[in-house]
Amino acid sequence: MQHPCMTCGACCTQYRVAFHWMESDEVTPGGVPHQLTETLDPHRLCMRGTHSKPVRCVALDAQIGVYSRCTIHPNRPSVCREVDASWEYGKASPQCDKARLAYGLALLTPADWEGSDGSPIAA
Repeated sequence: MQHPCMTCGACCTQYRVAFHWMESDEVTPGGVPHQLTETLDPHRLCMRGTHSKPVRCVALDAQIGVYSRCTIHPNRPSVCREVDASWEYGKASPQCDKARLAYGLALLTPADWEGSDGSPIAA
């Protein structure tokens, strides 16, 4: 069974992705690619495409609800690492639920995290 986020991507089109400037690869090797960011204020950057409407992160390669891929996944901002998919870790995620509902996608349930044999699926 495929990880549900691989066919979603809705969260990357609903929220401003803001983070401390120290996460940029200009300062931290292996950090967030600076060329994909814009200055939010003196202390924070944000991913391009997430500070204006319509929101869509510049690093998102997706057709929402069909396929989804973060083109900088290993170097994504900390805030992206903190948004869990609903029920992936045993509880609902308001951010995930809100984003999925905006696209008319079904909310994730605990059953979405079980393989066909009842075992947990890999992330």
